[in-house]
Amino acid sequence: MQEAIEELVVECSIEKALNVIGGKWSFLILKQLFEGTKRFGEIQKSIPKISPKALTDTLRHLEENEVLIRKVTPTVPITVEYSLTEKGQALHKILKEMKIWGSQWT
Repeated sequence: MQEAIEELVVECSIEKALNVIGGKWSFLILKQLFEGTKRFGEIQKSIPKISPKALTDTLRHLEENEVLIRKVTPTVPITVEYSLTEKGQALHKILKEMKIWGSQWT
């Protein structure tokens, strides 16, 4: 009789953090939002290679993970603004250190 082998699962906090942040566009979007509240068009203009779909998907991911807040103002046309939450602002120091590391080692 073969015994069931239980797989040991060790949660990695770095992996969890990277899952919250998301893909490659997240870093560029966060960089823009560290400067303050931005509208969709402002973010898109500041990241020329991002498609509208990729920007929308990334903004939704960051909102679902409570990194940013999406504020809709019922104007004509509707105004949608994005700003960082406290959780999102806390990423600033980490990303700044990654930028320093990248300039030193790449």
